[in-house]
Amino acid sequence: MKGEHSTFSYRLLWLLLAVGLFWGMNWQVMKVGLQEIAPLWFRGTTALVGGLGLLTLARLVRQPILPPRGKWRVLLWLGLTNIAGWSALSIYGLSMLPSGRAALLAYTMPTWSVLISMLWLGERPTLRRLSGIALGSVGVLAMIGAELAEIAGHPWGAILMVSAALVWALGLVSVKRFPVAMPTLAFSGWTLVLGALPLVALALLFEPRPDWQELSFWPWFALIYNIFVSLMFCNWAWYSIVLRLPVAVSSLSSLIVPLFGVSGGMLLLGERPGLADWLGMVCILGAVATVVLPGKKRG
Repeated sequence: MKGEHSTFSYRLLWLLLAVGLFWGMNWQVMKVGLQEIAPLWFRGTTALVGGLGLLTLARLVRQPILPPRGKWRVLLWLGLTNIAGWSALSIYGLSMLPSGRAALLAYTMPTWSVLISMLWLGERPTLRRLSGIALGSVGVLAMIGAELAEIAGHPWGAILMVSAALVWALGLVSVKRFPVAMPTLAFSGWTLVLGALPLVALALLFEPRPDWQELSFWPWFALIYNIFVSLMFCNWAWYSIVLRLPVAVSSLSSLIVPLFGVSGGMLLLGERPGLADWLGMVCILGAVATVVLPGKKRG
């Protein structure tokens, strides 16, 4: 893994824009898939196939796929937090809530990740990054407010989403706390595979097995989109960002995902944002700008 930087290169910025676009769309895509596929089956199978796909790709480009000696436990922990814990909690929360602004509950993650990194890594965020956290929190809360009554009517969905944000934050900080020196393709592939295994095991025990032959077009589209776009590409791109930037920077940059999600709903679905939505989008855009735009160089 390469050394850590504090600002975005052009390559990382393009990767962030792609992650924001494709993950932002995926909340609606997953909602479609969950209409005919049970949550653990959906997430477990897509993560397993996506992880195996990344490992196969790493092999094809002749990158080493086995982790350094003694790092299997670390990869298992990262798989359990970043993939299994996040996926199970968020996808069950999504099944109980509207896919739009309710999914923004998951993007309270930057606040939790900064707090955990301060306690666990000793990171001291700059005033600029703290401003980003404040702007992002206000933005998320403003955009959630439009559906606060709906969320309040489904408290378990809200609890699951916030728990998913906490687990994701823990997993993000763990990537920095327990570094693994291996190529990003294989690293992201193993976290997906190791995180998928408990999801598949739980699906076998507790959920009805899908009749794959009877699925309609859109659930199949959701499966394929999640395997190749949301998990294989976006997971690799996200780790490419996380491994090269401080926790506060990478976690705040994730706020671009709900920004793309809400903007997509406006463009594709004809949704009309209210004043709170516009306020939220401006605040989130400001939060992302605090870590994406270069700061002033000291003389």
